[in-house]
Amino acid sequence: MTTPLLDMRDISKTFGPVKALSKVSLRAEAGQVHALMGENGAGKSTLMKILSGAYTPDPGGEILIDGTPLQTGNPKLSKAAGIAVIYQELSLSPNLTVAENIFLGNERSHRGIVDRAAMHRETAPILERLGVSFTPGTRVSNLSLGERQLVEIARALSTRARIIVMDEPTTSLSMRETDKLFEVIAGLKAEGIAIIYISHRMDEIYRLSDWCSVLRDGSYVGTLDRENLSAEALVKMMVGRDVSSFYKKAHSAEAGSGEVVMRVEGMSDGKLVKDCSFEVRRGEVLGIAGLVGSGRTELARLIYGADAATAGKVTMHGREVTPNAPRAALDAGIVYLTEDRKALGLFLDMTIDDNINMCVMERDSGPLGLRRFAEAAKRSAKAFKSLAIKAPSPRITVGSLSGGNQQKVLLARLLEAQPEVIILDEPTRGVDVGAKSEIYRLIDGLAQEGLAVVMISSELPEVLGVSDRVMVMREGTVAGTLTPTAEAPITQEAIMELSTGSHASTEAA
Repeated sequence: MTTPLLDMRDISKTFGPVKALSKVSLRAEAGQVHALMGENGAGKSTLMKILSGAYTPDPGGEILIDGTPLQTGNPKLSKAAGIAVIYQELSLSPNLTVAENIFLGNERSHRGIVDRAAMHRETAPILERLGVSFTPGTRVSNLSLGERQLVEIARALSTRARIIVMDEPTTSLSMRETDKLFEVIAGLKAEGIAIIYISHRMDEIYRLSDWCSVLRDGSYVGTLDRENLSAEALVKMMVGRDVSSFYKKAHSAEAGSGEVVMRVEGMSDGKLVKDCSFEVRRGEVLGIAGLVGSGRTELARLIYGADAATAGKVTMHGREVTPNAPRAALDAGIVYLTEDRKALGLFLDMTIDDNINMCVMERDSGPLGLRRFAEAAKRSAKAFKSLAIKAPSPRITVGSLSGGNQQKVLLARLLEAQPEVIILDEPTRGVDVGAKSEIYRLIDGLAQEGLAVVMISSELPEVLGVSDRVMVMREGTVAGTLTPTAEAPITQEAIMELSTGSHASTEAA
């Protein structure tokens, strides 16, 4: 066997009483992409922090680079060995230029003065290598998220990295930016760079990886080569159960034939959203699909009153309740789960308890306006149990939870408002496979209880698996609504035809 570029052997890590990693091994070959998958808390980030030198592993394991042992626990030595980690939360300074970011902490100087011209000269061939359109002097604040991701890769290349770790790099990227990133990854492979790619998205794993290793509960489960990759195999390795249980529906197969709860007519914002109309019924899950920029989120925010509409109306049970603010929508029985739970949904420094009770605090007010904390605690304890939120206590801060559990806390808060319509915008974004399965179960349960559910998602398998009908948006308008039949189920191809306009004559059911 040839010597791998990276060989991590029997790596363990303990934090107090918690065993985060137990004898985990990982190999990466030059010029190949090795995907790393596992639920949140499986140990992926801990393993990569050990590789980068941020953490020191427990005694007993070793890391070899080209067969040579690497001294662990030293970021400078890891960097010198050609290891670079690009984290999900980018670490760029938006007020600096591309070149200044690439050489941040390692500035070129001449006679004690920062030599920006030298940094620009050294940056230019790296950017040319990546095929980008921006220049070394471009300010990072003027770049898109996808372009900023490429700046992080340029920074790694400036250190002559031979092993690049990418942690959920496409979470906030558009489809076009993702395609550009994948082109760059193909170029890096051709240059002999080994890439460790961490992602929850199956389609990315199929498209990119030569190998895929899975961790579960801090232990190594196994590795699959490209020929043997499948959703069934990966899910079973990650969560120990079959993929067929993912989209199991318990709510009525006749969903959508009940009473119309909410009707949206002629909704427009004067910018992107134009004359959108649809309805959703009791006990139904209506999926909304479409490409990034098609207006899905913008439409949801208009319905909820987060943004102002220039035309259109919303009716609940036939009564017009056009919301002009989220409070009005909430009073009408409409709630909205934002796609950006951290920036727009949760109070990360507050407790689970307070986050769950945020919309219903007035219920706990006593005669003098003082809050009855016992009532709030009872409510959050009930939600804690019913939504299976995994945390030591409702009194810990939400910021310390995994993505899936944060999403459950936000759902718990919305459900305390006792809504009739719940709009879920990318409800499984950034959560692991196990948490996705639980969120699908929760959505199914809401429909079973008679709520009208509107779910926006960029993942077509999710849209098809969870929805009873699918409304497709294109360029701010409703391109069509698809209803499945026993003889003709909805397909990804039908959704993409409507999303792209590639088959203008497609009939909407």
